[in-house]
Amino acid sequence: MIDGKMRLIAFCHNPKCHHNQALDLEAIKAKLGPDAPAMSDDLIPKLKCARCGGKQVGLTYTPDYDEMKRVDVNAYRKAREGR
Repeated sequence: MIDGKMRLIAFCHNPKCHHNQALDLEAIKAKLGPDAPAMSDDLIPKLKCARCGGKQVGLTYTPDYDEMKRVDVNAYRKAREGR
C-alpha cells in the first residue's frame, strides 16, 4: 500500500462518535513488519477508536492523491517528455 501510494482511513461505527483518522502506514509497517497483510480482516481486530475506545472500526482504502501529485506516476508522460 505504501509503494502503491494508497491511503488508509479508519472510521468508528459508534453512532455517538463517528471519529475518523488516516492511519500511518509507515508506523504499521514498523510495528507489524513489511510483509504484514493490510486487508480489513487482518487490521480491524488490531484497531480501536482513538476517541471513544470502541472496537467497531471500519477501513476505507483510497489512492493518496496528494502523494501522487508529488510523484509523477505516469510512465507514458515521462517517456514522451524525455524525463
